[in-house]
Amino acid sequence: MQKRTDNFSKFAEKKKGAAIKEAIRQEKRKIKAEARAIGEEMRAKKKAQARGEVQNKSERPVGGSYKAFKEGKAGDKKFTKDKGAKLTYPGNPKDAEYKSKAVGSEPMPLNKFIAHAGVCGRREAAELVKDGKVTVNGDKIFEPGYKVSQTDKIVVKGKTVFLQKNLVYLLLNKPKDFITTANDPQGRKTVLDLVKGATPERVYPVGRLDRNTTGVLLLTNDGELAQKLTHPSFEVKKIYEVTLDKPVTKKDLDQIASGVTLEDGFVAADSVGYADPKTKNIVGIEIHSGRNRIVRRIFEHLGYDVKALDRVMFANLTKKNVERSKWRFLNEKEVRLLKFMNKSFVRKNKTENPA
Repeated sequence: MQKRTDNFSKFAEKKKGAAIKEAIRQEKRKIKAEARAIGEEMRAKKKAQARGEVQNKSERPVGGSYKAFKEGKAGDKKFTKDKGAKLTYPGNPKDAEYKSKAVGSEPMPLNKFIAHAGVCGRREAAELVKDGKVTVNGDKIFEPGYKVSQTDKIVVKGKTVFLQKNLVYLLLNKPKDFITTANDPQGRKTVLDLVKGATPERVYPVGRLDRNTTGVLLLTNDGELAQKLTHPSFEVKKIYEVTLDKPVTKKDLDQIASGVTLEDGFVAADSVGYADPKTKNIVGIEIHSGRNRIVRRIFEHLGYDVKALDRVMFANLTKKNVERSKWRFLNEKEVRLLKFMNKSFVRKNKTENPA
């Protein structure tokens, strides 16, 4: 079993490490260049002062001096202080002020506001609005694009909602027999039962995994990020390990890579291969499509019965070091890569074969 997992890890993780490292290197270079520019500006400023060319205080360019940092300014970058006088950079996901700005202080569409309030995803929010379950300042609104702001009173199904101030990102290794939804009218177990007590914030799953599908699942209250990760235009990478009732033929693997036409249209895997070359009934498949039960339907279309389906990667996230049914918080690097839609997990060639 261990050997199988190792074989598939090589398949699943290929081509991603170099791209991620290069993106980080580029980011570091950019930060260093900005720091050098600030330093040069300050040196020029000091020389000008030494020559008696003192500018009006209101017109003075702000540089990278300690005084500028202390006052909460540095070039065109604005810094803030918390009550403990700790300086925080606005790009830091741990900064509460940044988090509130990240979800938008300007007027925004009503369904976007609801998503950022942690109620559900933006598409589900649009349906709530259309169904008449949302009021703004006491008036029932039916248009998802209706503009609102933080000063408006937004009530969803009788409960007032607010923009989330603290953004939370949880990675769950989903087990079988749990529904990927915020709540279930039939009273079945949901993925939220597994992360109960993890955070006081209201989080919801990004996308869906079938009840019997296991593996990587992201839960968050960041509606904007959830929208990006699930929107078809971004074509975010997903890798699954599929256990079948019989060995998969090389011909069928080629067919999956070339594409098959299902009842709802054409679909092709980005890559596919044997996870265990000895048995050949365990296959790794990389796919960007988010259509319902897409992996199961591909194999069923070719005459195979899917015995187990495990998502081993979603975007840049894997279940490494996270046991089944357990969860962990994402680190800053993972959040940053998700927010900037790193090229390592977004499909490069978006020209899909015709149906």
